[in-house]
Amino acid sequence: MIEIEGIDHVALSVRDVEESARWYVEVLGFEHRWAGMWDGVPTFIGKGTTALALFPSRGNDAADASRRGAGMLHLAFRSTRAAFLAAQQDLQQRGIAFSFADHQISQSIYFRDPDAHELEITTYEVG
Repeated sequence: MIEIEGIDHVALSVRDVEESARWYVEVLGFEHRWAGMWDGVPTFIGKGTTALALFPSRGNDAADASRRGAGMLHLAFRSTRAAFLAAQQDLQQRGIAFSFADHQISQSIYFRDPDAHELEITTYEVG
């Protein structure tokens, strides 16, 4: 068996790398990582042990993936109960629509980034 520690990063194809990086920094509190490396491609942002590699879109990446029936369904971030409730207020204040789901063992909110990637914030602190 291969031993891993966890996910290092998720690579996302985005229309505007700078706009997407700014959105993740402002909305989810990510920070820039390894600025100036690789001539800026990809642009890495992260928070804690979670990182995203933002690549400029090469055309219809999402459309091509959906035609093949493959692709990312959503990207989920875990939070405490207090942060989960605060996230809902923050999204409302920013005018970002979200939906709520009770999964019995956890609760989640779902919303989209500027490139329509579905994001989830989930908490296992229910009740």
